[in-house]
Amino acid sequence: MARGDQIYAMRHFINIKGVYEHHGIDCGDGTAIHYRKPSETIERTSLETLAQGGIIYVKRYQVSFINDVVVRRAESRLGERKYNLLFNNCEHFATWCKTGINFSQQVVDFIPMLRYIDVDTLSEPVSRSLETTAKDETTRLVEEALSQIRTTWNNIQPQYTQTLKQMNDWEKVAKEALKRNREDLARAALQKKQQYKQQATQQEEMLQKLAKMTQNLIEKQQGNQQIL
Repeated sequence: MARGDQIYAMRHFINIKGVYEHHGIDCGDGTAIHYRKPSETIERTSLETLAQGGIIYVKRYQVSFINDVVVRRAESRLGERKYNLLFNNCEHFATWCKTGINFSQQVVDFIPMLRYIDVDTLSEPVSRSLETTAKDETTRLVEEALSQIRTTWNNIQPQYTQTLKQMNDWEKVAKEALKRNREDLARAALQKKQQYKQQATQQEEMLQKLAKMTQNLIEKQQGNQQIL
C-alpha cells in the first residue's frame, strides 16, 4: 500500500459485514481521500476512518496515472458533495482519480445480481442486526439502506417503463404488418416484442424485490421501536 494507490475496505449493509467495498485514494501519509459516509462529502481522513476496523486492500491496474497525479486529482475534488450510489459513488471517484474513467464495477455487478438475491433469506440477518443496535443507530442505518434502495429503484423504474413501451410499439408493428399481409415482418416484430417482454419480466422482478426489501426494513424498524 503506497501513495496514490486506490484502496478499499469492506463495509456493511445494516450491520451485515462484508456486503460492499468502500474505496478511496491513499495519500501516503496515513490519510486517504474518499467519499465519506454519512456526510456524502469527499474528505481527507485517517486510513482508520476509511477502514472502520476492516482490512484495507489495494486495487491494481495494468495502466494508471502516476501516483502524484492520482493524489492531485483526488485533492482537486475535496469538499465535493455530489454523491450518487449508481453514478458517482466512492468507487467511481477513486477509479476516476486512478484511471480517468468514472466507473464502478460494483454497480455493474449489482443490477444483474439483484435478480438472484433471496429477499427472505436476507431478512433474517437484517433483523438480527437491528435487534442488537441502539435505537438512534437503527434509525440511521435503516434510513441509509432505504436511500440506497430508492436510488436503485429510480434507476430501474424508467428502464422498465421504456421496456413496456417498446413491447407495445412492436405489437403495433406486428398488427400493422398483418394488415398488409406481411407475415414475415409480423413474425420479426413479435420476436422483438418477446425479447422486450423477457427484459420487462426481469426488471419487474427486481422492482418487486426492492419493494419487498423496503417493506421488510420498515417492518423490522417498527418492530424494534415497539420493543424499545
